[in-house]
This record gives sequence, C-alpha cells and structure tokens, in this order.
Amino acid sequence: MRHNSYCATLESAAFMPDTTYLLTNATLVNWSPRQLDTEQAVLVRGDRIADIGATDALSAKYPDAERYDAKGRLLLPGNICAHTHFYGAFARGLAIPGPAPKDFPEILRRLWWPLDRSLTLEDVRHSALVCLVDAIKHGTTTLIDHHASPNAIDGSLSIIAEAVEQAGLRAVLCYEVTDRDGEAKAKAGIAENMRFMKASERHPTVRGTFGMHASLTLSEETLKASVKANPTGGFHIHVAEHEADEEDSLQRYGLRVIERLHKAGILNERTILAHGIHIDPWEMEIVRDSRAWVTHQPRSNMNNGVGAAAIDTMLRGGIKLCLGNDGFSNNMWAEWKAAYLLHKVAKRDPRAANGDHIVKMAAENNAKLTQQFFPDTQVGTLAVGAAADMMLVEYHPYTPLVGGNLPWHVIFGFEASMVRATICAGEILMWENQLRTLDEAAIAAEAKAQVPAVWERYREFATSVL
Repeated sequence: MRHNSYCATLESAAFMPDTTYLLTNATLVNWSPRQLDTEQAVLVRGDRIADIGATDALSAKYPDAERYDAKGRLLLPGNICAHTHFYGAFARGLAIPGPAPKDFPEILRRLWWPLDRSLTLEDVRHSALVCLVDAIKHGTTTLIDHHASPNAIDGSLSIIAEAVEQAGLRAVLCYEVTDRDGEAKAKAGIAENMRFMKASERHPTVRGTFGMHASLTLSEETLKASVKANPTGGFHIHVAEHEADEEDSLQRYGLRVIERLHKAGILNERTILAHGIHIDPWEMEIVRDSRAWVTHQPRSNMNNGVGAAAIDTMLRGGIKLCLGNDGFSNNMWAEWKAAYLLHKVAKRDPRAANGDHIVKMAAENNAKLTQQFFPDTQVGTLAVGAAADMMLVEYHPYTPLVGGNLPWHVIFGFEASMVRATICAGEILMWENQLRTLDEAAIAAEAKAQVPAVWERYREFATSVL
C-alpha cells in the first residue's frame, strides 16, 4: 500500500511517481478530436505522457522501459466527475424514520442534514475512502467533491485530501458553508475553505475551492462574509435544484437565485453551479455571461423527483455544462446513460440529449473545468505532455467502432465491469482489476465498523425533526 504522506507534504511537493513505463498494444481513444488509433503505445514518465506512437516503434525506441501489455484494449482518458459528495457514502441502505419524504425539501431535512450532522472526522475519512475505491474501479480519475460535516468541520478537508492522496486520484475539495447550523459553524466553514485553499494551492493532484450549500440556507451576511473572504476565487454551490430555492429567494430577497448570487459576487469563471434545474432563461443568460459552470446530475435528479434541467437549451446557448453524480456511484458511464435517457422521457422527444451533447458535458467540458483548478495540467486527452490520467477498457463490439459512433457505443455498450486498469498522474492504481494503492477489504471492514454508530446518531437527529 502507498504511504499516506499528505499531512507532511501539503504545502510542498506531494508523492509523485518517478518511474518510466510503456503501455503497449493499445487502441487509443480520444474525445477531442474524436478518434481511435490501433496498435499504439504510450510512454509514461512521471505524471505525464512522454511519447505516443506505434507499438513496434516505441518498443524499439525505449527498450529498457518497463512494459505493460494492453492486449488490444481501449485506452481512454480517465473519467471526470464534476460534482459529488463523498460524505454520502454511508447513506446507502439507510432507512429514513417516519413516512417517506414527499418532496426534496423534506429529503434534505430528514435525510441529508441529519446525516451530515452525524459524521465525525473518522467517518469523513472512511466515507471518502469507500468512494475512492469505487472511483478507481470505475476508471474515474478526477472528482470535484462538496463536503459537509457540521460537527466535524475543522480539518475535514485535509482528512479527505489524505484519502485522495492515498488513493492516488485527482480531486478538488471544498466545505459547504451554510447558516442552517448557526452563525458559528457558518464562520467555521468559511475558515475551513480558506485554510485548505491556501494549503493546497501548489499541490499537484489536490486543490481547494470555496463551497456553499444553496441560496435558501445562506443569509445575506454569510454571502457577504464568503465573498469578502474569497474575493477573487470561485465557489461551488447548489442552485435551483428544487423550486423551493427559487421561491425562498423571491420571497425573502425579491430576486431569483442566480440574480441574487450574481449581485453578491458569487459568479465567475471558476464558480460551479450544481443542478440549475429551475433557473429561467434570463438566469441562463447571466450564467453564460459570467462564464460560470453548471453541473448536471441526472440520476440524483430522478431519485429526488426534482425535474430535468434544460441541458440542450443551456448547451445551445453557450453555457459551460458539465456532468457529475451528486454522490451516486462513481461509475460515470451510468451517468452518461441516465443523461441520455432522462431528457427523452421528460421532453417526450427521442432527439433530446443526443450523444454528442453527452460527450460535450462529460468529456470535453469536464476536462476544461478540471483545468480551471490545475491550469498547468492538460487532462481529458491522450497527448504528449498531457497528464497520464487513463483507463483501460475491455470492450469487443460486434458493430464497427469509429470516432463518429463512439458516444453511442459508450451509452449502449460500455459497462463498469469492463474497466481493467486505472492510471492517474502516471501511477497505476489498478491493473487487471487488482487495486494497488488501496486495500479494498480493509477499507470495507473499517467502514462497516463505523456505520452502526453513524446510523444511530442519524436516527436520533432524523427522529427529532419528525
């Protein structure tokens, strides 16, 4: 297992691989430009792709390099998740006391807010590790997380960062500032964001941003305090996931959510707006002009019954739309498939959310968003000089596979079980389905030991709001 050195290296260079190896006999797949090349080899040196070419040529050129045989499989850029919640890992299978919640505001009050109050720092660590195992197994190499643990705020982002570094993945982390737990904890959330953003600003694989919950749980005072603390940086905030967010903003402030956030100085080219389901066309115009990013989470939206975002309209209008999972599994192909299908049902139009739009969100825009936080690192492509963030996929189609129809092969053919290897920043995290940096059995055992106490605390909090 890899040494967990994050605490010692947070403000200096983190562990990075210094080996050189050659991946041979691969079918290289790129999204932009969209193309496939067979019988290729990739030389990895440190954390970057150092050379690409025909297997025979590179084998002769680098005779002493360690070899890994791809066996003709597809080598793709690693998947990226633009919005997730590691802390939700322990919610799987959790029974909500009382009758089933009737809408999303009740889901927040009776599931998520009691759960996040139940977490200790050790719970934060284990829930992150569980999700990171899942990410490696699914070829997801970069994750943008949004964290909440109001009874364990201080140092929580460093705990998650330690887990990310242990796993060997790439991540952007933030803490969810909110007024729902009182003024002191809102101030503590602001401080945690600022502390971690400063501490991680030169880290090669983990960066920070400034997290906020949503307009409906943020007072004017907290918005002002957040912008004052972080005047030039971006924010990561939920926006109009349910109508209640818009209704609250209109009733209390006389503005729609995007108008309120824009007035406060929240929107800029590094701001992530999660969901955006119930924003209107005028709000979309503000989002586009601000250069902020919007993330779409179709599985979560269906589960919560909150509606379907106008993703085709957003993309047509030039909004930078990305794809996240909102804490669902890190099998991002499942999110591709859900996005492709949801909008056809919602609009009763089989032309909605076409495959090219899914690629635009999930591959192209997710990579561009990641580069906002890692400006010196090219991700989302297999090219000389780019980050060696890749996955190897065992896929044998029975119909032609070319650049033009690749999105539909992913949507109708790719399955999570086909991922055979995951590489991030040059380090092989999984090869032939064997994890190398994380001990899955040990992590599962430790998480199982933590969960009963979490669930008991959750039941106490959840029962108190009935």
